[in-house]
Parts: sequence; C-alpha cells; structure tokens
Amino acid sequence: MSKHASSAAAVQGSNSASKSQSDKGSRYFQLMLLVLAAGAIYPILYLRQVYQTTMLEVFQINHSELGYLYSMLGTIFLLSYLPSGWLADRIAPRFLIFFSLVATGALGLWYSTAPSMTGLMIIFGCWGLTTGLTFWASVLKRVKMIAHHTEQGRFFGILDGGRGLIEALLATVALGLFAYATETRGESTAEGFKHVVYLYSFTCIAIGCVLVLIKDPKSMEDTPPVEKGRFNLFTDLATLVKIPELWLVTAIVFCGYHIFWATYSFSDYLQGSGLTAVMAGTITTIKLWMRPIGGIGGGWLGDKFSNISVLIVALLLASLAIVGLIVFPALNSMGLLIATVIFIGLMTYAIRGLYWAILDSCDIPLRITGLAIGIVSVVGYMPDAFIPLINGYLTEHFPGALGYKLYFGYIAAIGLIGTLAAVTLRARINRKSLKKTGA
Repeated sequence: MSKHASSAAAVQGSNSASKSQSDKGSRYFQLMLLVLAAGAIYPILYLRQVYQTTMLEVFQINHSELGYLYSMLGTIFLLSYLPSGWLADRIAPRFLIFFSLVATGALGLWYSTAPSMTGLMIIFGCWGLTTGLTFWASVLKRVKMIAHHTEQGRFFGILDGGRGLIEALLATVALGLFAYATETRGESTAEGFKHVVYLYSFTCIAIGCVLVLIKDPKSMEDTPPVEKGRFNLFTDLATLVKIPELWLVTAIVFCGYHIFWATYSFSDYLQGSGLTAVMAGTITTIKLWMRPIGGIGGGWLGDKFSNISVLIVALLLASLAIVGLIVFPALNSMGLLIATVIFIGLMTYAIRGLYWAILDSCDIPLRITGLAIGIVSVVGYMPDAFIPLINGYLTEHFPGALGYKLYFGYIAAIGLIGTLAAVTLRARINRKSLKKTGA
C-alpha cells in the first residue's frame, strides 16, 4: 500500500507540474499576443517622434497645428479611458483588439494620402477611439489577470519592453524605406513618408486578422458571470476613489508620462542642433531600441528587488538627464547630447514598464480592475491633452534652443514631483506591510 500511495503521489505531482507548466506556457503565449498587438497599433499615431519635421512639410502645417492635432487626440483619449475600463470588464478582449487594429490600419491608409487639416482632424479623432476606447484598458487588464502576484513587474515590463521591440523593429524597417526612397531613389519626402505609413497600416491590419482567429484559453476567460452581475458603476467608483494608493499611482503615471512626452521632441531638437533628418531619425530609432532593454530590464529588477524602489531611481535619473539636455548643448559636445537622449529613452521605458506593475500594491478587486485602470488613465494620461499645446506654444513663440529649454525645464520639474509621489507611495506600502506583519 505504501508503494502504491507513493506511486500515486508521484503521478499526481507529475500531473500537477505538467499542468503548471502548461498554464505558464499558456499565460506567456497570451502575453506575446498582447505584446504584438500593442507594439503594432501605437507607432502610426506617433510618427512625429522620428518624422516630425517631415510631417510638417508633407501635411503643410506648423508646430501649433501639429500640437492641436495631438491635443485633440489626447482629449479623446481622456474621454475614452473610463468607458474603456468598463468595456474591458464586459467584452472579450480579442474582439476589441481585432477591431482596434483593423480600424487603426484603415485610417492609416487615408493618412498616407496627405489629407487636409480637416481630414487629419477626423483621422486623429477616430484614432483616439480605436486605440483608446476599444483597446487600452482591455490589454492592461488582461496582463494583470494572467500575471501572478510575483510576476507583475516582469509581465508589465515585457508588455512595454516587448511592444517597444516590435516598435523598434518596425521603426528600423520604416527608416530604411524612408532613406532608400529619399536618398537612394531621389523621391520626395512625401513619397518616402507614404512608404512609412503603408508599412504601419498593413502591419496593423494583418496582425488584427491573425489575432481574431486565436481563441482565448479556457483558463483565462474574462471575469466570471457571477462577479459581472455584481457590477455597480457608482458603488465601484466610490470604492476606488477611497483608496489613497490608487491616487498616488495616478500621480506617478501623470508625471512619468510627462517624461515620455519629452521624447517625442528629440528628433526635432536634434535637427535644430545641426543633424540631418536621417541622422536625427537614426538616433531616435536607437532610442526606441532602449525600450525592450528598459522595459524588460526594469520589470525584472522590480520583481527581484522592489517595483516601487526601482521606479523611484528611474524617475529621478530621467528627470536629472532632462536637465542635462538643457545644459549640455552649451558644452558643444554632440556626443554627450546624443548619449543623454539615449539614456533618457532607457529610463523612460523602465518607468513605463513599472508604473502599471505597482497597481498590484493597491488591493483592488479583480472584477473592477478595468475600471481602476480607466480612472488612473483619465488623470495619468491627461498630459496628452495639454502637453502638445505647451510644446507648440513654446517652440513657436520662443524659436530655437530657448523654447526647448523652457519645455524641458517644465518636464524635469514634473518628473521630480513624480519621484516624490513614488517615495510617498513606498512609505505607505511599507507601513501597511508592517501593520500586517504586526497583526
């Protein structure tokens, strides 16, 4: 009997280990699909970080008009985030993601024709819905659901770093197409830009069509119907707004996103410092390659040490490096300036890889996680609505280096406030942990 019991236990243990491995593989497969979707959908909206000067020429608009387009996009994002969280709690992610990718790609095909300002406003407005309303919260909630408590840092790090890898690969191919068209074949910048937009548009459509065919594993289906039935919007909102840690996370995302917005201006800033469009594009593309390193590396360090502590260091270093952008041009060292741009990219992507992972420390019920993500996003991504206006105003009214010095000074100050918010959150988490230990 003893042998039989031992054998049965061994078989049970083997089955358990096999099931665990299968579950892990399934979760990582799910994560890779989400990385692919997120990496493909956003770059077409933010081609300005590599092609801003080209876009101004092709669309025949000025800095203020470009700022207006991105401000409108950001405003629609803000209006979409809360309902996006609601949708993420109700509808199967693969259908939302399919619609988002295909619709974004189709709008991109219109974008490639260099439409009028009215057409651009419609395109950016619809992009706000296809990437905000139907896409954003469903992806974030999905990652939080499939990651175990001890894996939050690495899963969110892989999401941001992995999508950064996809973005960097696409950006490298796109830059190659642009350079080949404009420098080798002697085509106009408008033709070169059209090739770039085609690449992103057709990639989105293709990935969307593939993803909709792949069903979610049974073990990872959305919130059970019993829990869904308990959904009460006003009660759940009241529950969430009473969590102080949620508001500190919101402040951190708000400040960290300012730093990310600064990176959109690096291409224009470098060209203003004397670099060619292709050279500035090459450096900003190298910066994009920092995303997988910063995102995945930051997430791994966060799980190994502390998500919030690594985030504090990244916020502080990024803020100080942005101050360096203001100071270093006076030293006439282009190499130092380029190294600073790349370092800021590394720290920025570490921040983005970590600031959603710390949401796990807020003790939020899973059934309303989508709603919590919506609340954080509404406030945290509010810079989308006003930073383009600030950037456009400063660069138009204070041309050249002065406008960017004022802009980067503002970003650095907000970054330091974010560092303070992160330190405060860490103190609260530590106090709660001590109370639980004492109890």
